[in-house]
Amino acid sequence: MRKAGLRLDHAEWALKKRPHRPDAIVPGHPEKSELVKRIESKDPHYLMPQSDQGEANPMSPAEIATLKEWIRQGAVYRPHWAFAAPARPPVPLSQSDAAWVKTPVDNFILAKLEKAGLHSSPEADRTTLVRRVTLDLTGLLPTPDETLAFVNDTSPNAYEHLVDGLLARPTFGEQRARYWLDYARYADTYGLHFDNSRDIWPYRDYVIRSFNANKPFDQFTMEQIAGDLLPMKNLDPLIGSGYVRLGISSNEGGTIPRSCGSTSHASALRRSALHLWD
Repeated sequence: MRKAGLRLDHAEWALKKRPHRPDAIVPGHPEKSELVKRIESKDPHYLMPQSDQGEANPMSPAEIATLKEWIRQGAVYRPHWAFAAPARPPVPLSQSDAAWVKTPVDNFILAKLEKAGLHSSPEADRTTLVRRVTLDLTGLLPTPDETLAFVNDTSPNAYEHLVDGLLARPTFGEQRARYWLDYARYADTYGLHFDNSRDIWPYRDYVIRSFNANKPFDQFTMEQIAGDLLPMKNLDPLIGSGYVRLGISSNEGGTIPRSCGSTSHASALRRSALHLWD
């Protein structure tokens, strides 16, 4: 229940004038902000925040100092970074080694190096380069013949051709999918008690196929959050929805009823995901 008509997670509510009540936040003036008075109060009845049991749960001195400084600087609210439209930052200009720069990305790397007082490393020889890029993109070492072919390739686009070939291999998807599968907590067993096996490998193969097909990220995420509610030309969206069942499980059916909520609530949550990219 919201008390005192106060809400602090949105600027329009946090800075709103409330009749017959002091201003919670006065931008630029922590000494005039009721919020600061409450978090610094010595009276346990007025001290905020409080625990769910109604007991004082004071902030640390460092947290209070940070909050006061934020108010002093204007109490600027910013949206969560995930909802902020990306903007291209200005490309920094090198002060020392402009010849090292091959792409705009290099400018950012070089700027960080210069700030840290470091210098760029010498360019790798072709044998080292083919080894590094093949390991990075496929997780496998190049064969001797592949290494020799790249070393002897004198064409100006030899490196680009090498990368294109590696991206076209099935092993590229297998390598890159490992990271997503780790984030999603993929495992071939349930993780509890007897840790017995479960047949969820089609989800693993779905992730690999998605990377190899360069599937758009919004489509990739929607299929996993709400794939069973999407129109399907194949089984991939349905298989992708296996994402919601990747957590460890006792496999006892209902031992943790709050883990996923009621059927109607879960369905509503998935339906809302369909509008994420509208």
